Amino acid sequence: MHIEPGLVADSKIWFSYVTAAGAGACALKLGWEALRERGAVSTLARTAVATGLVFSFFEVLPHYPVGVSEVHLILGSTLFLILGVAPAAFGLALGLLIQGLFFAPFDLPQYGMNVTTLLVPLFALSLLGRRVIAPDTPYVALKYRQALALSTAYQAGIVAWVAFWAFYGQGFSAENGQAIASFGGAYMLVILVEPLVDLAVLAIAKTLHGMRGNSLVERRLYETV
Repeated sequence: MHIEPGLVADSKIWFSYVTAAGAGACALKLGWEALRERGAVSTLARTAVATGLVFSFFEVLPHYPVGVSEVHLILGSTLFLILGVAPAAFGLALGLLIQGLFFAPFDLPQYGMNVTTLLVPLFALSLLGRRVIAPDTPYVALKYRQALALSTAYQAGIVAWVAFWAFYGQGFSAENGQAIASFGGAYMLVILVEPLVDLAVLAIAKTLHGMRGNSLVERRLYETV
């Protein structure tokens, strides 16, 4: 996820630091809850896995610029289901930071916008999961409609935040609106693909009975609450 450099002027970019700080505070709260629930070893190990995966998603999987940003297959809902919300959040933030520091330094000024765009939809996805997934349903038993709801919520959140940054930075011109629409339309492909990836990964996890109770995966993957 890369907001185009210059989309938001330096004089207005301060707001992204505020939103990123808010997202970071939420991530820290979730991280503290994960530490209390699963311990430091599990939480840090899952965060490390998430960070490596996110970095791979950004660098290895196909991505291309469309309109005001780039289209990536980020697989945020997959990270959430397999690793948990807190490791997924830290993985997204750290993977994005590592890429910026070592491979795309021109993206660092936009880091606040990018990390907000990735994390806030993840938190919304986590809340939605409590409504669309019954408490007695482990994640490996999810249906397509449930995976689609989670993926759609995450990707729609990304598109909404990208649109916000574009309007905030460039105003409501027809040209800017067209660029935003192009980006949103391109992301429809991700919404179609990600639920299938989720179900494929969950199907594999379902066959790996030895992973039940493993510290490297989210407990809810196999167990109910």
